[in-house]
Amino acid sequence: MTSQRSLRGRSAKQAGQVRAARRPTYDRPARKESSAGDNGSGRAAGQPTGLLSLAARTAAWAPTAARILLGLVLAWFGYHELVQPALWTGYVPLVHAQSAFAVAAVLAHGWLLLMLAVALVAGIMSRVAAAVTAVLLLEIVISLTVTGGLSDLTLRDVGVLGLAIILAGPAEQRLTLTR
Repeated sequence: MTSQRSLRGRSAKQAGQVRAARRPTYDRPARKESSAGDNGSGRAAGQPTGLLSLAARTAAWAPTAARILLGLVLAWFGYHELVQPALWTGYVPLVHAQSAFAVAAVLAHGWLLLMLAVALVAGIMSRVAAAVTAVLLLEIVISLTVTGGLSDLTLRDVGVLGLAIILAGPAEQRLTLTR
């Protein structure tokens, strides 16, 4: 039995370690020797296991996946605006749909979407690209709300706008060419 006198002046953790060290070893299973930083399971000490490990990896890669998916959405719409601009001229506010200016505005918008998509997917200045995307989508949401009110189309763009705003923040992302 450990005397209280020998444990005085020690923290509770230190006292517990002293008591554990003085217990007989016959009731403990033998431990295999492990290297420094190894907890005996082949993993580094403090590294999560099982579902915690999956959640940690998912959390680490979520901004990257979101950035790439947002880039693919922008590429999809940019491509379609460049291929068939006449289908999109009706969304240009305050301009007649068949005017040359509306077609030029849709083509410029399509190119901008494609450039932002490339920047997001490649990870080139991804926060700046996400911020420019957020401003662009805010303009689209305001325009759609003013001209047509709230609709499923407007709410879809609100969701994409929210994603762009989150990606413009300071989250650490993987697979980027610039930070």
